[in-house]
Amino acid sequence: MIGSHLSVAGGLTNALDEAQRLGLDTVQVFTKNQRQWRVPPLSDSAADAWLSELRRLGWTSRTVAHNSYLVNLASPDPDLRAKSLDSMREDLDRCRRLSIRYLVFHPGAHMGQGVAPAIERLAQACATLLRETRGSDVVLCLENTAGGGTTLGRTLEELAAAKAAIDTAAGPDARRRVGFCIDTCHALAAGYDLASTPAGDGTGRKRTRAEGRALGQAFLQAFDRACGLSNLRVLHLNDSLAARASRLDRHAHIGQGKVAPGVFAAIVNHPALRNTPMILETPKGDDPKGKPWDLANARRLRALLDH
Repeated sequence: MIGSHLSVAGGLTNALDEAQRLGLDTVQVFTKNQRQWRVPPLSDSAADAWLSELRRLGWTSRTVAHNSYLVNLASPDPDLRAKSLDSMREDLDRCRRLSIRYLVFHPGAHMGQGVAPAIERLAQACATLLRETRGSDVVLCLENTAGGGTTLGRTLEELAAAKAAIDTAAGPDARRRVGFCIDTCHALAAGYDLASTPAGDGTGRKRTRAEGRALGQAFLQAFDRACGLSNLRVLHLNDSLAARASRLDRHAHIGQGKVAPGVFAAIVNHPALRNTPMILETPKGDDPKGKPWDLANARRLRALLDH
């Protein structure tokens, strides 16, 4: 299922309309302003219109939301952590009302206070949210990060540790509501070898499609060992302007960055991921032919499918 993160400016259903116009299979949205703590409530009319469009498209249980960039559930600052909890509560409630199955969020940052206590703070915050929303089927999806600053989630092992801590704090009934989102740009920037050019080669040679596909398969196997492939609920398919291990989060169009194209082929063809939302977060606008970049990027991914 290939989709894109689309704007809800002017109304939530605008994202669904644009996704249909682009021929996408799913969509990711912000359910509220991602750069403000205080937001107006979600109106019943907006929720009803969204649900009506979801039913018309047949997209129930396949859409994705991304939380606010302000949220840091791992923060050592109790005030920031409290505001983050409030923001996530609102996101979870909106996802429930809008039948959005997956809520992607960044694990947060330890702000110089250490990884282990930060993961514990994150786990306790998530456990609180899961207890408060018992009965909901919205899945919290921990997203891997590029690893800049003191952010958590750079490595697969750190993601796995975060989920394990959340599962322990929240109890066994909540485990089905905690999963992962993997971003290909972030993985490369964090240091995983998904690169189009071999490190230390010196020749500038580009890896072949087969070589890139082997890298993608190896990464998915590493993810399965660390986190469990069945827990991978959402993918962010983005190329990277920045090099491997740069720890810079700079998204690029598919095939125009540092990620080997074969990596994307390995992902879109993996049988276990066939029904997993694969979301583009690539730059917007039109390509040199005047076509929307989302359309061009989706076509590039579909061209990698084995037929």
